[in-house]
Amino acid sequence: MGGKILEVLKEVAPQVNRVAVILNLEQPPHVAMWRSIEATAPSFGVRLTPADVQGPAEIERAMEALAREPNGGLIVLPGPITLAHRELITALAARHRLPAAYAFRYFVTGGGLVSYGIDSVDQSRQAAGYVDRILKGEKPGDLPVQQPTKFELVINLKTAKALGLDLPPSVLARADEVIE
Repeated sequence: MGGKILEVLKEVAPQVNRVAVILNLEQPPHVAMWRSIEATAPSFGVRLTPADVQGPAEIERAMEALAREPNGGLIVLPGPITLAHRELITALAARHRLPAAYAFRYFVTGGGLVSYGIDSVDQSRQAAGYVDRILKGEKPGDLPVQQPTKFELVINLKTAKALGLDLPPSVLARADEVIE
């Protein structure tokens, strides 16, 4: 999924050639997503910088450093720290005029530019099916592990306009939701 988030960021902001990735390297899923983004970056001509953050001060420093040079972009990985500080992150991205991609739609409904990630409603439906099967007597250890099957692309046109981005019609057509 990490590589796909980078691809989406480059589609909506093709001028981006430097990307800071806000993550927490103590979280194994973040390490895996970082590796995915890192493997994909050369094909998009992007120089990456990991921004290992533990709180708001580090988030501010990372975004200020990124904003010092032109053509910067931001990827924000999902996790407790980024969720707790999502308003700060989206406000700083707007202030520094940084195109940013997120993994969940609530960042975009809160003013972020674009998100690509799992459809949390679909995940809840899958979980409900598992609960039903367990209540009917199946052993949890016998149930297969399922990966997400539905992903959603959400775009905030107001934010795109504020950043001076002219989004390609092909990206808008693929979006599951466009916020105006």
